Amino acid sequence: MSLITLIPPILGIFGLFVAFKIYQRVMQYETGNEKVTKIAEAIHEGAMVFMRREYRMMGSFAAILVILLLFMLGVKTAFAFVVGAGASALAGYIGMFSATQANVRTTTAAHEKGASEALTIAFFGGSIMGLSVASMGLLGLGTLYLFFGGDPETAHAIHGFGMGASTVALFSRVGGGIFTKSADVGADLVGKLEAGIPEDDPRNPGVIADNVGDNVGDVAGMGSDIFESYCGAMIATIAIASTMTADILDPLGKQADLMFLPLALASLGLICSIMGILLVRKYSAKSPEVALRIGTIGATILFIITSLGLIKIIGVSTAVWGAVLSGAVGGIIIGLVTEYYTAGNPVKQIAKSGETGPATVMITGLAIGMQSVVIPIITICAIIFASSALVGLYGVGIAAVGMLATVGITMAIDAYGPVADNAGGIAEMGGLGPETRAITDSLDELGNTTAAIGKGFAIGAAALAALAIITAYVETVSAKIPDFSLELNDPTVLIGMFIGGMLPFLIAAITMTAVGDAAFDMIKEIRRQFRDIPGLMEGTADPDSARCVDIATTAALKKMILPGVIAVAAPMIIGFILGAEALGGMLGGALLSCVLLALMMANAGGAWDNAKKYIEKGNLGGKGSDAHKAAVVGDTVGDPFKDTSGPSMNILINVMAIVSLVIAPLLS
Repeated sequence: MSLITLIPPILGIFGLFVAFKIYQRVMQYETGNEKVTKIAEAIHEGAMVFMRREYRMMGSFAAILVILLLFMLGVKTAFAFVVGAGASALAGYIGMFSATQANVRTTTAAHEKGASEALTIAFFGGSIMGLSVASMGLLGLGTLYLFFGGDPETAHAIHGFGMGASTVALFSRVGGGIFTKSADVGADLVGKLEAGIPEDDPRNPGVIADNVGDNVGDVAGMGSDIFESYCGAMIATIAIASTMTADILDPLGKQADLMFLPLALASLGLICSIMGILLVRKYSAKSPEVALRIGTIGATILFIITSLGLIKIIGVSTAVWGAVLSGAVGGIIIGLVTEYYTAGNPVKQIAKSGETGPATVMITGLAIGMQSVVIPIITICAIIFASSALVGLYGVGIAAVGMLATVGITMAIDAYGPVADNAGGIAEMGGLGPETRAITDSLDELGNTTAAIGKGFAIGAAALAALAIITAYVETVSAKIPDFSLELNDPTVLIGMFIGGMLPFLIAAITMTAVGDAAFDMIKEIRRQFRDIPGLMEGTADPDSARCVDIATTAALKKMILPGVIAVAAPMIIGFILGAEALGGMLGGALLSCVLLALMMANAGGAWDNAKKYIEKGNLGGKGSDAHKAAVVGDTVGDPFKDTSGPSMNILINVMAIVSLVIAPLLS
């Protein structure tokens, strides 16, 4: 064992230490008066109740998979699965616990000290999530690599780690998405449209559940999503390197070095992410938007520069650096394109269309969502072309690692959004006045943009990670079946492609229906409370918020089971019944459908959301105008698009790909 292989787990421990120190710093800030503290405690407790119930159900599902892996592939793969699931679950728990402590402190800082201090706390709250994701990935995967990942004969066992991470991501992202949107849609439709009260009004029984949903969906859910892609990219690249033949290895470097390189790049990325977090803190007093952009792009540029030196030190070909560069730059491009479509002129087009009613809002939003897939898809194609031209199939995996290496800062900026959103909700419910709400609204608006950018990045990362895993699947099967190939004129491959292309639409339909059904139950409960609780509308009685949290939790846990079973079972059914060729075709069809649907849904949903907010600033008649009412309809439809069904696509393709890679040695 080389001493250099100790670096990833050591840096993973260091990253967790930095996250803990940031948490201690957050906890030093004041929580505020008794009223806002009570509201924050309700949000925190609701989030923790959901996590505990979700993890219990997820544990039962995971136990079944562990038993199957134990009998089918042995102790090592089953053990890696447990480590992967545990690492992802722990990262999500740490991140959400911290976010629900940072929200009230952000509110109080905005009320007492101003925007700069509030930004610092909200960003620190998000940074804990980002560092936890990166650190747990390095610690878990790096430790497994020490035991058996560096040997080509046993490297397959670490694929179980990716499958464990994917299982947690599946439940966290889908379950969290159903929770958050059922609460959001229910609270908005009854509160805003029927009762005519403001957003986050304390009289609304669904507001606490809505704020809980921001955390379970956009902190824990997004964290598990990124964790899955982050680890999946490294696992796939290690797998590809482990199957390389001597003629491919000669110009690139030693096999052991190429297998270790993904972990080395991710270790460097963690250091660069910590530097990016420090940059945001340094520039936060000037402009929140500028500070976040400097932190993100600064960390990526630092990583690009230093990764060249790392590649030279390890001793592999500098052509590999070109693949790293293509992935890192591609991630920035996809993020910027997403920002344009969810915060630029397209938003104003949707808002303007609201003057002629909800139908035109829907038409314009859908058109913009469809148009928004063009540049990201071309960017992904360019990454694939450049990386594979430079380094072959190994380059695709390394490009994915390059895009995801600075996940610490990327996830930090994404998780900042829900903390700022929660802070605004607490300020409104706590009655802290328009000045405080103006500060939290400005942070929340920026958070919506960072969240949209994060979703775009997550989609691009999931696409590249899944492609790398599929490539590893093909290489693994080819090593066992010498004449294995995926030909378009093979009916079995075509059947697999059509089935794969269909599955994302099925999952999207299931998750959107789940949101609709859960929102229906939520709406009935909110209406009942407004009707049956004397003095609720007058503000002299308290709503039963716990009941709404329970409705959203129960619905989310019940409705997330079917998508999970489909995602895990489909590769096994197709692979074992129709064969490895059909499964390869299914993965190709699913990848294409997942990426296109995810981009369209995320960007259309984000644009609808910001169009509503654009009108609420006083444009086109402002709140209460016909344009605003039409935009609220668009936002309501867009909510499950961008926060439930769209993100589910990332998970679906990665789960299907990693399950396929795990069972690849069993196929014939």
